[in-house]
Amino acid sequence: MADISSWDLIAVKKDLIKAQQECSQRGLMHSAKWTAEMAFALRETIDYKEIQEIIQKSQTLGADYEKYTLARSYFDVKEYDRAAYFIQDCSHPKVYFLYMYSRYLADEKRKTDNRPDSIGPPKKIENGNLKVLQSELSERHKKKELDGFCLYLYGVVLKKLDFVKEAIDVFVEAVRKEPLHWGAWQEMTRLITDREMMSSLVLPDHWMKQFFLAHLYLELQMNDEAVKLYMRLCSHGFHRSTYIMAQNALAFHNRRAVDQAVSAFESLQKYDPYRLDNMDTYSNLLYVKEMRAELAYLAHRCCDIDKYRMETCCVIGNYYSLRSQHEKAVLYFQRALRLNPHYLSAWTLIGHEFMEMKNSSAAIQAYRQAVEVNRRDYRAWYGLGQTYEIMKMPFYSLYYYRQAHQLRPNDSRMVVAMGESYEKLDQLQEAKKCFWKAHSLGDVEGLALIKLARLYEKLKEEEQAAAAYTEFIYEAAHQGNYSREDQSQAYMFLTNYYLKREMLDEALSAAQKCAEFTETREEAKDMLKEIANLRMREGAQIQEVNVSITDDQLPSGDHTPFSSLPPMNLRFTP
Repeated sequence: MADISSWDLIAVKKDLIKAQQECSQRGLMHSAKWTAEMAFALRETIDYKEIQEIIQKSQTLGADYEKYTLARSYFDVKEYDRAAYFIQDCSHPKVYFLYMYSRYLADEKRKTDNRPDSIGPPKKIENGNLKVLQSELSERHKKKELDGFCLYLYGVVLKKLDFVKEAIDVFVEAVRKEPLHWGAWQEMTRLITDREMMSSLVLPDHWMKQFFLAHLYLELQMNDEAVKLYMRLCSHGFHRSTYIMAQNALAFHNRRAVDQAVSAFESLQKYDPYRLDNMDTYSNLLYVKEMRAELAYLAHRCCDIDKYRMETCCVIGNYYSLRSQHEKAVLYFQRALRLNPHYLSAWTLIGHEFMEMKNSSAAIQAYRQAVEVNRRDYRAWYGLGQTYEIMKMPFYSLYYYRQAHQLRPNDSRMVVAMGESYEKLDQLQEAKKCFWKAHSLGDVEGLALIKLARLYEKLKEEEQAAAAYTEFIYEAAHQGNYSREDQSQAYMFLTNYYLKREMLDEALSAAQKCAEFTETREEAKDMLKEIANLRMREGAQIQEVNVSITDDQLPSGDHTPFSSLPPMNLRFTP
C-alpha cells in the first residue's frame, strides 16, 4: 500500500465512511470528524445508495440496541457515569467499549473539574479509577477479548499511568486489528520519540499508514518528508482535504517560513471559513509578524464562531499579548487550560507571558507542564533555558537548551543559545563549536558570526577573529538587518588588525568605515590620523589623506558594502 498512486479511491472512501460510523457510534468524535472530512474530500467517487448500505450494516446491535441508544443520549450530554450505569451488563463489543469509555471520561472530567485555576506545582493525581480500568482491560486483553477500539482505550489508560512501552505495544496491536481508527494512530505518534523507534514498529500495510507517517514526520520535525508525502496524497485524490491543507501550513510554520505559512492559513480560511482547528497556530504567526489588525479580526471571528473553544481563548490571548496586556493574555490562556488541561500551546504561551511579566517561577511551572504534556515541544524546553539564563543559572539553561537542540537539530537559535551558556561556563572551546555550527546552519538571527569573532578576539586568536569579522561584514552588507553597533566593532577590530601588520590600504578602508558609525567615529578620527602619519613616514606616493576631519564632513546615512574586504573562506577550526 506504500504506492499511493495505486490506491483504489472508491475502496478508500468506503473504508472512511465505515470508519466514521464505527467511531461515531462509540463516541470517538474527533476520529469521526477526521474520517468524515477525509471522506468528503473524496466526494463524487461513490453514489448515495452505496453510502446508505455501508451505514445500515454498521448499525446492528441486537438485544443491546435500546440500552445503547439510552446510554448514548446521556453520553452525548456528558453524563458519563449515567451512561455507564445503564449498559454495565451489555455484551456487544460496541456497547462494551462505550461502557468502558464512559467510565474513563467520567474520571477525566472529575479531575478537570477539581483542578485549581492557579498555575503552580501540580497536585498528586489519584489514579485509583484508572488502575481499576487497567486491571479490567488487562484481564480481557490476556483472554484476547478486546477488539481494536478497546485496545485503543487500553493503550490510552496505560499511557496515562506512564506505562509508555506497554502503551506503544498495545496501540500497534490496536491499529493492526482496526487500521481505520485514526485516534489510535494519533495516540501512537505522541509516544514515538525518534526515527529509530518509528522504524522498529511492525505496522499494518494499510493505506492509513501513509497518513500516520506524514503526521509523525511533522511531529518529529521532519518537515520536508512530511510535505513530500502530503503532496503525493494531494496529487492522488486528496487535494480538497482541509486536514492536509492545515498540515502543510503547520509544516511551513515549523520551517519558520512565516510568509508561506500565513498564506497557507489564509487559503484554508477561505476554503473552510468556520474552522477553528489550528487557528491558534495561525494566531501565533500573526503575532510574530505583528499583524495586529489581522489578529484582531481573527480573534473576533473565532469568538463569533465559538467563544468557549480552547483555540478561541488562545487566539484572544495572543491578541492581548501583542498589545502588551499580559495580565489579560494570561487570563485567556488559563481559560483555555480550564477547557483542556492538556492543551500544549496554552502552557507554552502562558510561560512566555509570565516571562514578560518577570515572574520566573510561574514561567518555569508553565513550561514544565508543557513538557509533561508533550516532551517533544522544543519551545517549552527552549523557554526553560531562557528562564534559567535570565536567572543567571547557565548550567541549568545549558541542559534545557540541549533538550531543545535534540528536538530541533537544524535550528540555529538553539545552537547559539548553547554557545552562550558554554561561554558563561567558561567552556570556550565548546562555545566556539556551537557558534560555528549555528553559522553553518544558516543562523536565522544573525548572531553566530559576531559572537564567534568576539570569542576568537577574547582568546587572542587574531587571524581567526579577522576571518570571522570579515565574513560578518560581508553578510551584513549583503543581507542587512544586522546591528550597526556590531558592524562598527567589526570594522574597528579590522582597522587595528591591519595597522598592526602595516597593511595601510586595508586599514584605511576599515577606518573610513568606522567613521560612518556614531559608536566609533571619534576613535576613527585618531586612527585616520595615525594612518596618514604612517604613510607620510614611509613616503608612500598616494593621495593625501585629509586628517582634519570634522563631524560635518563625515559620511552619514546607511553604510555601503565594504568592497575592499572580500569574504574570506572560513575554514578555520572552531
